[in-house]
Amino acid sequence: MKRILCLGDSNTFGYDPRSPFGSRYGDDVRWTALLRSRGWAVANCGQNGLGIPRAPEFPDLAALLRRLRPLDAATVMLGSNDLLCGASAETAAERMEALLRFLTAEGERVLLLAPPPMCLGAWVPTQEVIDESVRLAALYRRLAAELGVAFADAGDWNVALCFDGVHFTPEGHAAFADGVAGALAAMGL
Repeated sequence: MKRILCLGDSNTFGYDPRSPFGSRYGDDVRWTALLRSRGWAVANCGQNGLGIPRAPEFPDLAALLRRLRPLDAATVMLGSNDLLCGASAETAAERMEALLRFLTAEGERVLLLAPPPMCLGAWVPTQEVIDESVRLAALYRRLAAELGVAFADAGDWNVALCFDGVHFTPEGHAAFADGVAGALAAMGL
């Protein structure tokens, strides 16, 4: 059984935006659980509100990797919260570069996932944030090519978003799981 670390934000955690207390979708909905049902051993390390970790947080990440090893791959889908907190797509990509360099130096095989573009909603009040989320995918694609890591753009997967413009619907989780499964298969997993 292939072992996958899924590092991400609330969409990896499986946050259900209809819940007032931060609950998550069930195993029949979350994309990480859907991967598990397809035969992968998944370590879901998604956290609500997580931005791209920065160098001072890398020792914590190194400890997590040691605890979870051996891993066949690490998926990384982060950047949305950075954009929602005012970072530009370029700043998010710079942060991601440092994270990817750390993960590859640790010997991890990485699949960088560009989050699907945001849309207008309760959490996304302006077109500028949407534009940055679109630009982020292009910057991530170029970064992955430069660093030699696998890449997939969730913007190509028709991932449906909820009323807030950020979080996946149940159908969005299913589409995302299909996309990640295909990207992992392309990596030989």
